[in-house]
Amino acid sequence: MGRVIRSQRKGRGGIFTSHTTHRKGAAKHRVLDSAERNGYIKGVVTEILHDSARGAPLARVTFRDPVRFKHQKELFVASEGMYSGQFLYAGKRATLNIGNIKPVGDMPEGTIICNVEEKAGDRGSLARASGDYCIVVAHNPDTGVTRIKLPSGSKKVLPSTCRAMVGQVAGGGRTEKPLLKAGNAYHKFRVKRNSWPKVRGVAMNPVEHPHGGGNHQHIGHASTVRRDAPPGKKVGLIAARRTGRLKGAAITASKREA
Repeated sequence: MGRVIRSQRKGRGGIFTSHTTHRKGAAKHRVLDSAERNGYIKGVVTEILHDSARGAPLARVTFRDPVRFKHQKELFVASEGMYSGQFLYAGKRATLNIGNIKPVGDMPEGTIICNVEEKAGDRGSLARASGDYCIVVAHNPDTGVTRIKLPSGSKKVLPSTCRAMVGQVAGGGRTEKPLLKAGNAYHKFRVKRNSWPKVRGVAMNPVEHPHGGGNHQHIGHASTVRRDAPPGKKVGLIAARRTGRLKGAAITASKREA
């Protein structure tokens, strides 16, 4: 019987749980109400915040409550070009300006959008990382669906009532600057979770990992592993459809289309 390996220990939590102490809160759209369904509601960006462990900045937006005498403070993922003091509008009749929130069905084809809802009312789940954006590809008014292109390049069909913010997420190009030294990587992951540094499986002993052991660092068997493998064996390329580099004329042609 081998040791309980790292991937098994992660499932139990403990030292592997995420570090949430300094986080500002969940970044979501407003709860979908009649003001957004039928008209629009005006908000003002009170501040742009840095959120610990998040690459993109956040915007704190204050709306006046449509029913009671009070303010609603929301936390949005900031889009590129947003500034404190900016008025932004959320709702079906909002204009097509950076930072405004509208249903994707009311946006023209080719619009750059971010923080897109996957299901109407889920308050945003797609294209939320720094520099990410989706593109509205086509509408089908008969079935009430809209086709969008995701940051990965794949296309997705959504209900046209799903909301999205106009523009792309701020903080783009973050990954283009190299970390350069281990200290920067340490501070990057310190606020996220215990996932760095990572010891390679082939550098371990056989008792600690299925890839461990041997007189040279080599896996010794196929790097792919079946989907229903037991937890102590499920390491490497899990349920891989294919492995290796993408090469060939067909691949380069499809990349050019994307």
